[in-house]
Amino acid sequence: MHSSDFIGKRLIMVGGKGGVGKTTCSAALAYYFAKQGDRTLLVSSDPTPSLSDILETDIGPIEKPVPGIINLFGLEIDSELILNRWKERFGPEIHEVLSAFAKVDYDFVDYIGSAPGIDEEYMLTFIQERAENGGYDRVIWDSAPAGHTLRLLHLPQLFLNHLEAATKFYLNLYGAFERLTQTIQLKQSKRSLLQIIEGWKELSQRVLDFLRDGHRTSFVIVAIAESLGVKLTERLLRDLDAFHLDVRHLIINHLIQNPDCAFHRERQRMQQGYLERLRHTYGPRMVLTEIPLFSQEVKGLERIARVADVLFGGKPTPG
Repeated sequence: MHSSDFIGKRLIMVGGKGGVGKTTCSAALAYYFAKQGDRTLLVSSDPTPSLSDILETDIGPIEKPVPGIINLFGLEIDSELILNRWKERFGPEIHEVLSAFAKVDYDFVDYIGSAPGIDEEYMLTFIQERAENGGYDRVIWDSAPAGHTLRLLHLPQLFLNHLEAATKFYLNLYGAFERLTQTIQLKQSKRSLLQIIEGWKELSQRVLDFLRDGHRTSFVIVAIAESLGVKLTERLLRDLDAFHLDVRHLIINHLIQNPDCAFHRERQRMQQGYLERLRHTYGPRMVLTEIPLFSQEVKGLERIARVADVLFGGKPTPG
């Protein structure tokens, strides 16, 4: 990797199979850019976030500075945070629409907000807004394991399709109401609801455009040189390619170097076969970065800095 690869990238998304070291690599990327002087937010949307463990400081649902390094901030997103932000933004609009047809308590907004996919859809909006308008030069997104992430990335298009159908349904529904009544309230709600739906469509389209904009967004995939890890990585990259996303970096993590026993020599031979497969398949079009298996777990800024050195061309110190 080279820092010039990420010029202009406001959002760097780190994805891959669970357990391959996404959080470690995300933390190392964030550490590097913060050290370069970029105001950087490291955000995790993993349902079981481990930023607090790796950074050895309490990271929660409120953006906060990471002690020991200037320009680095951390955030662990949970569903409650996203739902609250969603209600703050869209709750009044939804209540306005529903109130045009029936007398409903505002608590009904909570019920709608609990619908499957709502929190995930707005999570993308939340992250995009942090990247564009959150006061950061970089947002490093430590995403959930691959299957969950792929579903998340497809949500904006699914949401757009849903809103198209909802608009047609509403117009048909309103036509039936209009034949029964010509109240001012319904006429006003018709304009209001169509404007609201159009606003949601524009928001979802902006998220989709932002994710696909290779000038502002970059995807980094983390893999390990094992059968399941390689096969899942290949499927993930095919899906991201089909989705027209900019994927130019592949990190191969936990590689054994300088084996000193029969077990590690055998593991290294196994890894070399899969490593060559990845090099042959993706080397011509991607930057492949290899990270050794460290003898100690990566926790704390000092060890995170060592991973950052490897990512950007340095040599790891032993241990």
